[in-house]
Amino acid sequence: MNEIVYLNGDFMPLENARIPVLDRGFIFGDGVYEVIPAYSRHPFRLPEHLARLQRSLDAIRLEPPLADAEWTRLVHQLIERNAAEDQAVYLQVTRGVAKRDHAFPKGVPPTVFMMSNPLVTPSRELVERGGAAITATDFRWLRCDVKVISLLGNCLLRQRSVDAGAEEVVMFRDGYLTEGSSSNIFAVRGGVLLAPPKNHLVLPGITYDVVLELAAANKVPIELREVSEDEVRGADELWLSSSSKEVLAVTTLDGHPVGDGKPGPVFKQIHRAFQDFKRKVMRQAA
Repeated sequence: MNEIVYLNGDFMPLENARIPVLDRGFIFGDGVYEVIPAYSRHPFRLPEHLARLQRSLDAIRLEPPLADAEWTRLVHQLIERNAAEDQAVYLQVTRGVAKRDHAFPKGVPPTVFMMSNPLVTPSRELVERGGAAITATDFRWLRCDVKVISLLGNCLLRQRSVDAGAEEVVMFRDGYLTEGSSSNIFAVRGGVLLAPPKNHLVLPGITYDVVLELAAANKVPIELREVSEDEVRGADELWLSSSSKEVLAVTTLDGHPVGDGKPGPVFKQIHRAFQDFKRKVMRQAA
């Protein structure tokens, strides 16, 4: 089956999708996006993803082009039109096509694009051994809570980890943990789960919320607060979370073992709980 995408009201093969070069997403990176995992063709936490999309649209002062019910219908239709059982649905909204000018154009319809790719989650081998990460200074802009399409800073940082053969880069700003280039980061010290609070420097991850819910349900102590670089480097466990990575242990940081260099007991507890939770949600959706 050919990959089918949605663009401005129509479904079509990917190779037929075109936008004008004056689209503000292309010229300025003026737009927002969302990625929604779908397991066995059922979108995971779709209302939460759509709420985050709405917050991003509000933050850049862009009127939502569709209501939640319409987004929901289109997401399901896109999943139906593509072959994979597990998919990653990508939504993008830009400010549309207009003369190149930094000021917002008036009366211009937004560009709405959706596509779906097979969802590739970490292999069992990677989950069992954990992944490597490196560290870097977080030099991105000051509105990392908005899921914007202008991701050059994230791309530059992510490429550092690719060059180092690592899964992710763990970022610090002014001596404190922010997040990964495409994930949220957690630390465990003395059995306590530490996580940076949601603020303008951290993307409010949907999987981040699930992890905290599962930790609370499993009686894992949680501290949402600023986490220092020293605490991260001296952590017993480090994890990352995202829609595609789900929950993954980081077992080496800058070439040094995290804890004993193996996924820790708290990670194993939460990873099992996440997989059980995912199966339960999908059974309910079926």
